[in-house]
Amino acid sequence: MVHYSRSEVKQPFGQLVGVSLLKPLKGIDPNLISNLETFFTLDYPKYEILLCVQDQDDPAVDVCKKLLGKYPNVDAQLFIGGKKVGINPKINNLMPGYEAAKYGLVWICDSGIRVKPDTLTDLTNQMTEKVGLVHGLPYVADRQGFAATLEQVYFGTSHPRSYISANVTGIKCVTGMSCLMRKDVLDQAGGLVAFAQYIAEDYFMAKAIADRGWKFSMATQVALQNSGSYSIGQFQSRMIRWTKLRINMLPGTVLEPVSECFLASLIIGWAAHYIFRWDMMVFFMCHCLAWFLFDYVQLTGVQGGPLCFSKLDFAVAWFIRESMAVQIFLSALWDPTISWRTGRYRLRCGGTAEEILDV
Repeated sequence: MVHYSRSEVKQPFGQLVGVSLLKPLKGIDPNLISNLETFFTLDYPKYEILLCVQDQDDPAVDVCKKLLGKYPNVDAQLFIGGKKVGINPKINNLMPGYEAAKYGLVWICDSGIRVKPDTLTDLTNQMTEKVGLVHGLPYVADRQGFAATLEQVYFGTSHPRSYISANVTGIKCVTGMSCLMRKDVLDQAGGLVAFAQYIAEDYFMAKAIADRGWKFSMATQVALQNSGSYSIGQFQSRMIRWTKLRINMLPGTVLEPVSECFLASLIIGWAAHYIFRWDMMVFFMCHCLAWFLFDYVQLTGVQGGPLCFSKLDFAVAWFIRESMAVQIFLSALWDPTISWRTGRYRLRCGGTAEEILDV
């Protein structure tokens, strides 16, 4: 493992608690340096940035060194090489940074996330006495192209509908894109090593924290994804991978398709026809239209401002996304293996996995 660091800068700190930011990096995209730079300009009195890169020849290393040089007064370190403790490549990559973390709160945040100067303040403000984990609602930054619109529509309609509903009703639903956690609670659960056997480490970390009696809280700011590499194919593959993980962790996921607009409208339309003798297709169309309108209202609410695409673009993206839902689910059922980062894995019931090695 190669380790680069700079001398820690001592400065007067406020009352906010210290935070260790763990940043897993692999490869680069057009937005990586601008996304990463937003963490160096956080308006927060006491935090450290722990940049973790698996391979010495990864181009992300040069990006990190450039930012380390540009911001010499930011407490930041670069760890290269990782530490093999299980099958999860993200955990392996983060291990050296986690072991070096000096503060009681750890913030694991993906490489494609962009933050505002007060994002960390918002997260720590939610970390009250009985809260063990603070997470952000995943959303997508304004970008160009139809693939970006498709992602933004999904993360502004279907995803937050289930994500927020789950958290409001007490169901622990967390994604690992941006999570602030108590390090001592994670250590009680065995540290990051304990979650290296899972691909969906975020779910099991959240479960371990909840099992120890801690509550969750959601930040007021979204976890803003701003990857510079995106396409319809990448979006579809990502959705299939997430669905496979949910099916293996939570068998009840097999009922998920009935929560999608077209299938739900069809079932409710049939019930309305059977019970009230209403026209099934008229009811189906009216129900879909109401769903569509409420989704648009929800999207504008999550956006918190004007959308960067037209209502026609929204309508097309919404229809395509809803049409893809059942196909994505069936694709996830068909093949229990997933490809993530540079590896392929076979999922087991319960959430564990084994790496598929090429012979």
